[in-house]
Amino acid sequence: MAIIEAQGIRKSYGSLLALHDVDIAVEEGEILALIGPSGSGKSTLLRVLDLIEPATEGELSIFGIDVVEERGRWLDLRRRMGMLFQRPIVFNASVYDNVAMGLRYRRASGDEIDRRVREALEAVGLSRYTRSRATDLSGGEQQRVALSRVLVTDPEVLFLDEPTANLDPTSTATIEEIVVRLNREAGMTVLISTHDLAQGGQRLAHRVGGVMIEGGTIAQTGGPSSDVFRAPKDRRIARFVGVQNIIPAGSSPGARGGSPRWRWAGGRSSRRPPPPADEVEMVIRGGEDVSLHRREPMHEEAENLFPAMVTRIEPAAPFVNVTVRCGCDLVALVTARRADASDFVRGMEVWVSLQAKAVHLIPREER
Repeated sequence: MAIIEAQGIRKSYGSLLALHDVDIAVEEGEILALIGPSGSGKSTLLRVLDLIEPATEGELSIFGIDVVEERGRWLDLRRRMGMLFQRPIVFNASVYDNVAMGLRYRRASGDEIDRRVREALEAVGLSRYTRSRATDLSGGEQQRVALSRVLVTDPEVLFLDEPTANLDPTSTATIEEIVVRLNREAGMTVLISTHDLAQGGQRLAHRVGGVMIEGGTIAQTGGPSSDVFRAPKDRRIARFVGVQNIIPAGSSPGARGGSPRWRWAGGRSSRRPPPPADEVEMVIRGGEDVSLHRREPMHEEAENLFPAMVTRIEPAAPFVNVTVRCGCDLVALVTARRADASDFVRGMEVWVSLQAKAVHLIPREER
């Protein structure tokens, strides 16, 4: 069941159009990531959905209530939701008082405040910092204080606006673990905006690839049949999600005894004849999808197998980008250890293999 539904959302600040034609539905109990570059509209969309700011146009329903028609119910609705911002906001007071602040505004009893504050601090691993001054803590700890101040109000929906953008890897992992636990154990619905592709599309979000936002609107929504990372719908999205290889479909790899064509998953079905080569480009991720071999594999199951020559080796710790020429340039991402073991050098002859399902077609764009 959708707990938030938005259609045709538009948000303007004077002549600046921040959001347009946004349609989105958030299912109860899911973790949904909004991914996209800085300035794409992710934060603005969260603020509109959290009722911090009204949309200029469009329809919005939260908990089944039409918030455009029911403006008088915004305060009650907002109390059922919580927002954690990119930069932690803590006050020059004890950790306990920082977390208790929202409950005091709501005139909760002293016993209830004490119980809920201690539960919230335990949930984020800060129980032993109750009497510490919040401003004396590290950035990661301050963000957990800010998170516990949101959690203490027991929100049904949690909005996270780039919550780990300024944190070290350890603090980031801690915040992510807390979010996943809240979702699994409490069934909390979570919306997170992030430009961290691994966080938004792989570690946290239930929908593979999340929701891609670009230019103030939703460019692509991930799901079982539409993976933003493996099946981006155009060149701009492909580049943003880190695709190393975007190749004209007319390019054919060289091979001994002939020039075989690329095989792609959709092209194997008689119901989906391949489109004209001059209308599409091929997208091939360079990670686990592209394999390099020192000699021709004898039992390789990949539908694409052809000889190539190493033309460039570029460290990208903890990996190495190895570019090969096979009628076109193709980049493979291999671990540093495997690169050392294979002893790749420029000019070396190798074999390249990849599954047909690793080749995805997108419309060709004029550049």
